[in-house]
Amino acid sequence: MDEAGRNKLWQSYVANRSGEIRDQLIIEYSQLVKLVAGRMNMYLGYNVEYDDLVGYGIFGLIDAIDKFDYGKNVKFETYASLRIRGAILDQIRKMDWIPRSLRQKQKKIDAAMAKVEAEKGHIATDEEIAEELGITPEELLDWQGQTKATNLISLDEYTEAGSEVKMDSIGNSHFEQPEDAYEKEELKQLMAKAIESLTEKERLVVTLYYYEEMTLKEISLTLEVSESRVSQLHTKALNKMKAMLGDYVFSM
Repeated sequence: MDEAGRNKLWQSYVANRSGEIRDQLIIEYSQLVKLVAGRMNMYLGYNVEYDDLVGYGIFGLIDAIDKFDYGKNVKFETYASLRIRGAILDQIRKMDWIPRSLRQKQKKIDAAMAKVEAEKGHIATDEEIAEELGITPEELLDWQGQTKATNLISLDEYTEAGSEVKMDSIGNSHFEQPEDAYEKEELKQLMAKAIESLTEKERLVVTLYYYEEMTLKEISLTLEVSESRVSQLHTKALNKMKAMLGDYVFSM
């Protein structure tokens, strides 16, 4: 359905709140749930089934449809994406499946990375991080594979900070505020530096995933490596970018 068709559907739903039209909206935006679940699955790896994430996300979509104010100048997809993420994270919190040992490993990796970079003055390599931790590079790779799910902490912070789309007059203005323009330019410069710090394969994974919107499987076929290896490259890239960008990387 095109944009005009969706608008007509929304107008009909706003007018009479028909259960039948509500079901049509759920079907119309179900692909959005799959998109959000697919992106979150990158963080979770194989710890949670993709179909389960989609199931959790559907509840977020329904909640978004029920609470969305069509009269406000806010794109539904943006609003719903936050609700869908929130619903998935809420369910995962209830499951509490991330063991404390994995959280501790992630903290150790982050601390070692920060220490090495403070001392060396450059982005820490895997070998340097492993040496600081007193483990082999192979063991570090295994740690990174285990702990990639703890990136949900960052996702959680992002969702908590933006679970409600701001609908004030400034946020809805078609004219960009000077401070917003400055921050965007600053972020572009920081992003460019952060991406330059990545290895060629890490940079390629980030480009294919976020800009070309390819799936893990498609990237693995393109690079001729396993899906788990793509996931590891993605996690390493995010950790490096997060180290350089701080809070920016998960508040974009």
